[in-house]
Order: sequence, then structure tokens, then C-alpha cells
Amino acid sequence: MRYYAIRMKPGQDLKEEVENFVCQNNIKSGIIMTCIGSLNCAKIRLADENIIKEYNEKFEIISLQGTLSQDGLHLHISLANDKGFCIGGHLMHGCHIYTTAEIVIGELEEFIFKREYCKDTGFKELKIII
Repeated sequence: MRYYAIRMKPGQDLKEEVENFVCQNNIKSGIIMTCIGSLNCAKIRLADENIIKEYNEKFEIISLQGTLSQDGLHLHISLANDKGFCIGGHLMHGCHIYTTAEIVIGELEEFIFKREYCKDTGFKELKIII
């Protein structure tokens, strides 16, 4: 496995920056190993919904998990607000870094991840090539 460590700065879009990093480093099968930091706003798609919720408040990033490929990302995020209440869902564009995001990415060099449309789910789903 190959490892990458990155730090994002205030104002950057979390998903956009991860996408750019994956593309620039030609990561074919990556995973988010850890991510901590904070956001000053968030956009997430909730479970089993097509609704995107927008939040204009500060959050701590509790976790970020997902798979990364040249065909796209599948990322889920958990966030805690100033009262400690947690929300989570599918990470969308529009989540802007408040102070920092410290991320470690692992690249599984023996695989290639592809994303292909699945008629059963209506989404591009993971295809693993060995």
C-alpha cells in the first residue's frame, strides 16, 4: 500500500480538493484512512434520499470514509456541531474547510477501482479489478 498525507486550508472545498488530489496523483484505488478537521458549512445527501441538506454552521469532522478512483469518489462524512450533536451522510460539494482538514489516503496498488452504473440502485457503484 502507498500512503499520502495532505492538509487542506481554510475556504477549500473538501470534496473538490480530494477529487483534485486523486486526479493529480493518478490514484486508481484509494481509501480514506483518516480525516479530522473542521467545516464552516456542509452539504450532505442523507441516507436513501435524493435530498441534499445544507448547513451553515461550524462542524468538527468526526470521520470521513470512502473509496477513491479515477472514475469518481464515494465518500461519507460524520460531523459534530457546537453542542456535540452528530449528523452524517454522503459528502457533496460545498463543504468548506473552517480551520483545517488533515487527511491520510491509502492507495491499494494491487487493485483498480472503477465506478459503473447499476440499474438496481440507480447509482454508479464500485467495480473492483484485480
